[in-house]
Amino acid sequence: MRVYGVIGWKNSGKTSLMERLVSEITGRGFSVSTVKHVHHSVDLDQPGKDTFRHRAAGAREVVLASADRFALMVEHRGPEPELPAILARLAPVDLVLVEGYKRDAHPKVEVWRAETGQALIQPQDPLVRAVATDAALVLPVPVLDLNDTRTVADFILREVGLV
Repeated sequence: MRVYGVIGWKNSGKTSLMERLVSEITGRGFSVSTVKHVHHSVDLDQPGKDTFRHRAAGAREVVLASADRFALMVEHRGPEPELPAILARLAPVDLVLVEGYKRDAHPKVEVWRAETGQALIQPQDPLVRAVATDAALVLPVPVLDLNDTRTVADFILREVGLV
């Protein structure tokens, strides 16, 4: 499975870039799935709903299915699952874009903007293959225009061998 990460500090523009990349890459005919890592507790379910009640009763996995989509909720009730375990559950696609998991061992583009006040991750991570930014930087990796989605998509697709 081809996996490529989009990393950066909070409010750097990762999600906006992810959204644009998915649109750009799927528009070229490739299938794309995404993984989003969060550092806070998240629950897509609501107390009182049937699926919430199933989980509260002890179900390990609950699927909510409709004509348009289904959602699989897994109660791991232990340590946070690692990225390879998440990826193993995905159906085959041309490319999986991962937002977050910045310390994991997959190639990444770092999104960096000076206004976040954070240092670049790239100097400490050899798996950061490029930096997408709105600043003029000189780095040992390619510096991509954060607002040029086509160029960032071209870079990622070349990196994973899809073009």
